[in-house]
Amino acid sequence: MAAIAKPIAPALELKSGKVRDVLFNLMRELGMTKIFGNVGSTEETFLQDFPSDFEYILSLHESVAVAMADAYSQATGKPVHVNLHTAAGSGNAMGSIQTAWYNRTPMIISAGQQVRTMLVHETYLTNKNPYLQALPWVKWAYEPATAEDTPAAFFRAYATAIQAPAGPVYLSLPMDDMDHRCAQLPLPRTIEPRLSAGKDVLQPVAKALASAKRPLLVMGGAVDQTVGWYDGIALAEKLNAAVMAPPFEGRPGFPETHPLYQGALLSAASSVSKQLQGYDLVVVIGAPVFRYYPWSRGAYLPEGTRLIQISDNAEETARAVAGDSVVCDPGRACATLVELLPKATRKAPAPQPPLPVPEVKEKITPDYVYYTVSDLRPKNSVITHESESTVAQLKNRLPTSEPRSFFAMFSGVLGYGLPAAAGVAFAERDLGTNRKVISLQGDGATQYVVQAFWNAAQLKLPILFIILRNHEYCVLKSFSEYLVAPGVPGFNLPGIDTVQLAKGYGCDGDYVSKPSELEAAIKKGLAAEGPYVLQVEVDPQVPPLLGKIGPKTQYSAID
Repeated sequence: MAAIAKPIAPALELKSGKVRDVLFNLMRELGMTKIFGNVGSTEETFLQDFPSDFEYILSLHESVAVAMADAYSQATGKPVHVNLHTAAGSGNAMGSIQTAWYNRTPMIISAGQQVRTMLVHETYLTNKNPYLQALPWVKWAYEPATAEDTPAAFFRAYATAIQAPAGPVYLSLPMDDMDHRCAQLPLPRTIEPRLSAGKDVLQPVAKALASAKRPLLVMGGAVDQTVGWYDGIALAEKLNAAVMAPPFEGRPGFPETHPLYQGALLSAASSVSKQLQGYDLVVVIGAPVFRYYPWSRGAYLPEGTRLIQISDNAEETARAVAGDSVVCDPGRACATLVELLPKATRKAPAPQPPLPVPEVKEKITPDYVYYTVSDLRPKNSVITHESESTVAQLKNRLPTSEPRSFFAMFSGVLGYGLPAAAGVAFAERDLGTNRKVISLQGDGATQYVVQAFWNAAQLKLPILFIILRNHEYCVLKSFSEYLVAPGVPGFNLPGIDTVQLAKGYGCDGDYVSKPSELEAAIKKGLAAEGPYVLQVEVDPQVPPLLGKIGPKTQYSAID
């Protein structure tokens, strides 16, 4: 879930002129002088005479451009602009656009379009349905009715993208519009992107929390998105309440190193219900209720458990499977509840026991990789992740302790981790914080967006990419066992040498296959000044999907 932009009241001292010039002036006023993209012919009339104070970040595939911009926005807290190529390029980017939607990234996507006089004939490179192509994964899609409407359309796109819940928008821009004269300019307006969180709407929530015997807080990534990380900590400590993370969360909303943190909810409905057993009140802040998968039969809530959801997304509250809902800003809600609540006298839950040192086996295990990374990494480093079969081990060994320090896809669409690492590292450079970025990737997920290595090399980003090479789509084998679906083809991935691929794009790298070699290899990668790709041969043992394998009892009614 992307960071929210600050309110901006642009001066908009824009002189009339060509649409192109007015657009660039408007983007300056909005502080959007970076454009991520993969240029095509229908965008050249917009990008011609590219201003010297702007920066164009070229990617070799549209999905990389969108994912990199997505992570840059999350890390900086600023809206971003991505420029794509008509229908074909927009189609290539759809998976990453879906991820940006679920990440709630304030992103303006502009795409070129055939000249207006040819649209009726649907000639080459015509986007036949620019309003529909990006739906349902954008908040708004539009093609200006006239060339002169383009600046106003861009400003509406900006306002729509940053307002809660933040998200991507899509503009289709006919290529012959750019040289038209534009006399009518957008009027100056202040845009407040966040909702309020008044005491009137939160008083009933505070009353329920104050009277609860054993409350549980479920903190989602929108708490961090809406700058509520430390307010969430204050709320949990005032209540002495257990805190858990929701299932499939791409970004933590609460420090996983805090004594009150009790781990993450599993993703099947019956499993979640079992985990909620014994809590009389569950308050979900900044997350859906809940993103279940796979399906399992059972009650959504234990008997006697009440659930309240706090979200700034009315769609999210409308589709919740259970509980009462309040629509307001999650971060501000935490601060308001702290004001409303008395200090609890209940005993705090016992902290999670420390993990034992992993056993060193003949083959490197993912758990041993994450343990070694945890031991060696700089304490303020940022993690991006896309190894779906090893999420549990990673979250155990590499808990997040600071805001905006862990990023993963929230959508279920592979192809985010590599470009996200580049986007975050680029943001760290621009912000001047220069935290080390470590990208932990499965070998299958890496191949979706291998072109992102080129961005890392061209921008000289000091990223350590660690590729866990198990030669298969391991998580799909876990699903196969859970679903009792033997004999499914297409799981094995022989013949991939990611280090050589990365070197072809300009990165340095190496291989490791023995536990005794792992520490030195990681130290070398961490010390590298540019991007470094370490391919680690890991034990391909298939992990259980939900902590144990035993779907027959859950699926027997529908078999």
